[in-house]
Amino acid sequence: MYNKLQKRIEAYSEEAQISNKSAMLQDIREVLDLLNAGKIRILDSDGSFNMWIKKAILLLFKHGDCTHQNFDAYDKVGVLPYDFNTSRYRKVPGAIIRDGVYIGDECVIMPSYINIGSYIGKRTMIDINASIGSCAQIGENCHISAGACIGGVLEPLVASPVVIGNNCFIGANSAVLEGVLVKNNSILAPGLVVSSSTKIIDREKGEKLPHGIIPENSVVVPGSYFSKNGVNINCAVIIKKTDGRSLDKVSINETLRSIEQ
Repeated sequence: MYNKLQKRIEAYSEEAQISNKSAMLQDIREVLDLLNAGKIRILDSDGSFNMWIKKAILLLFKHGDCTHQNFDAYDKVGVLPYDFNTSRYRKVPGAIIRDGVYIGDECVIMPSYINIGSYIGKRTMIDINASIGSCAQIGENCHISAGACIGGVLEPLVASPVVIGNNCFIGANSAVLEGVLVKNNSILAPGLVVSSSTKIIDREKGEKLPHGIIPENSVVVPGSYFSKNGVNINCAVIIKKTDGRSLDKVSINETLRSIEQ
């Protein structure tokens, strides 16, 4: 549907010197508007990675002009406008949502930071002091707890964004980094750090799982394993599959999601 726009963005990224900066910035503006509307996203539901969207964002940072924003900032990217008549989510004072972000219906955005290119599925809570990195993809009915860090994709230049599936709970002060995929219905304990190099161990089976992927229905806690020379190295330990009791502990509060008057 957006093949022509994609081709123009890719052509700009190949130019050593931009021949028509005005046209390029206009096309980047279209990309941001499409991201805001949820019509495009850095990672499609089928898992395909839309590198051209990332290229558009990088072009903006390289060639855009810094301007004074309507708040205390001097930047190349503004904040996502909030329309009280049409926006279907709650935004608490102190929340910063950068331009080029999609926020689904009935989300709750507490004082936190959501970077450009991110996608937040409906009915998800972004709690206090959480940070959502550039182009991160978060599913529906999730809770990203206070102080959690969801890594970005622009810097460092890793291959793919962090993806959090549907119905996931990411514990307080945890971090999911470097393109890690957390599949549906998973619970990550507070303080857990998972990157693309973190070993993931299934405690029940005693197996080491592929790096960078938390399987569906996993309850994951911080752990360690013996390396050599008496050194223990941090890892992520799947202690069990999610069940009714564990899901009840992290179930979403319907009252908090309400935006009705």
